[in-house]
Amino acid sequence: MMNVKEMSMELKLSYIRENSEALIEEAHHLNLDHREFLMLFLEWEVLRRKENGIASRLWQARFTNRKYLEDFDKSKYPPEVRHKFESLETLKFIDHKENIILMGTPGCGKSHYAVALGIKACMASKSILLISIPNLIIELREATSLNQVSNYKRNFEKYDLVVLDELGYVSFDKDGCEILFNLLSNRNDKGSIIITTNLAFERWEEIFKDTMLTGAIIDRLVHRAHIMDFSREISYRMEDTIAWLKSAN
Repeated sequence: MMNVKEMSMELKLSYIRENSEALIEEAHHLNLDHREFLMLFLEWEVLRRKENGIASRLWQARFTNRKYLEDFDKSKYPPEVRHKFESLETLKFIDHKENIILMGTPGCGKSHYAVALGIKACMASKSILLISIPNLIIELREATSLNQVSNYKRNFEKYDLVVLDELGYVSFDKDGCEILFNLLSNRNDKGSIIITTNLAFERWEEIFKDTMLTGAIIDRLVHRAHIMDFSREISYRMEDTIAWLKSAN
């Protein structure tokens, strides 16, 4: 007959396998009945599974620099921006397959908020991908050269949310524009996208170099989208620098 650890391994109950003796001792110390004892085992196993799931989704999402909503100072934004935060943080925009476009000057908090929403979505069991636009173009070119672009597109479409950071820092050639347009068009209505950009819509042609293509990309992205201007007179980084200089003096 198998023991507890062996059966736990067979059933892939990792927390019970690793902590069965401690759980039995705790149940005995608390004088739990059989039902309470079983609930204790299962509650800890469920908690371990949730933690492992979150860790796995965060890794798959490529969150190399983690930012959290708790550290995001919403008070520094105008009322027309602040009143949207609460609604977006319910994550219903993901269920409704709506997009978010965050515009503003460098250092105004766009990337922080986009990443923080993505992390909250990971914790809510959503599948997320975070990638900068320049790196996305590089990966698409590599997939194309290896005849794997179809697989790349299928994977790109399966995420509940894709966070595309830094649109506007690098312009594309004609092939890059067409690849990106095709990728976004295929994903349209299949899942949500968050884009951060330092350029207003009227300047997107500077990136895509084609009036018709630029208009078509904007048309697809803004359909059922939440558009927010995060622009601030002083960036977060400049505020931190000023505060550091004051403390140093």
